[in-house]
Amino acid sequence: MSRFEVSRRIRRYDYVSAGVDQERKDRAIEESAALIATTYGAGVIPNPGGFAGLYAPGRYVDPVLVATTDGVGTKLKLANLLGKHDTVGIDLVAMSVNDLIVEGADPLFFLDYIAMGRIDPQKVKVIISGIVEGCRIAACALLGGETAEMPGMYAADEYDLVGFALGAVERDRIVRGTKIVPGDAIIGIASSGVHSNGYSLVRKIFVEAKAMPLDARPPQLEGRTLGEVLMEPTTIYAGAIRSLIGRFRPEDEVKGIAHVTGAGIPGNLPRVLPEGVGARIRVGSWPVPPVFEIIQSAGRVEEAEMFRVFNMGIGMILIAPHALAAEMVEHLGREGLRAHVIGTTIEGPREVEFLRPPST
Repeated sequence: MSRFEVSRRIRRYDYVSAGVDQERKDRAIEESAALIATTYGAGVIPNPGGFAGLYAPGRYVDPVLVATTDGVGTKLKLANLLGKHDTVGIDLVAMSVNDLIVEGADPLFFLDYIAMGRIDPQKVKVIISGIVEGCRIAACALLGGETAEMPGMYAADEYDLVGFALGAVERDRIVRGTKIVPGDAIIGIASSGVHSNGYSLVRKIFVEAKAMPLDARPPQLEGRTLGEVLMEPTTIYAGAIRSLIGRFRPEDEVKGIAHVTGAGIPGNLPRVLPEGVGARIRVGSWPVPPVFEIIQSAGRVEEAEMFRVFNMGIGMILIAPHALAAEMVEHLGREGLRAHVIGTTIEGPREVEFLRPPST
């Protein structure tokens, strides 16, 4: 039998038979185009059919560009399990934009990357609706993105999200942390819950070990299910921090800002402290959301580990002179965010020391 005769017996293949349907992907993107356009501001330069987004920042005298990238992590596993995909886009925007604003930058635009085992146009639309909402909250444009169908890389119903944000700040208004000194106030701004970190441990406890059903309604959650609370989207702090920096001078008054993500307060606060300055945090000086109590109890997690993994109710930290702390807390309250003075900077290594109330 000749090689030619063998080859004639092999069926014809195309991209669809390999698991990639370009028409389905195009349809998914087209259905979201009008929604994406609602995020456009004056800086967006229309570029229909272009291979890249165009943006003219304007209004800056001596701008420094600030770029970040992040994802949602294994919270997406929980989203798939619960069939809830409308808020993970907010998480995606928050994780990158919140990193921008700690430098004092204004978010300008956002780019997304969605990878799926099999394109589901309705799911794509729902995910993008969350990204759009996140961009609206952050007051930045959703300038572009990529949607990839990757059979074999992901299971048919699985997907991953990555976000990229670009911001700008005047060179003389960058928040660097260099003027932080011992005796400054540490202000904690409340999180909305678990945000987008620690979900591998969350799933270990509630999905693998089945310590509590996701549809359980423990009394601490006041009628909400555990799953609903775990899917609460990450707070976007951009507007409030922008307002605060506009009211108080960066470096002299807003001396440092830290986004509390993976590794919690002890892993993120030292990143903004100068050499020779540490932090003393007063445990109990802010209300810890009950979801963390549930996680700790159900998984028998040690307190130190809880603080190393989760934000424990503090999603963003500011460092400022003590004389201005009360005024800043009040200002953040007017912006719709709960804030508390949770500690002070101290002389010592760039570490976080937790001061617990005396046992009664």
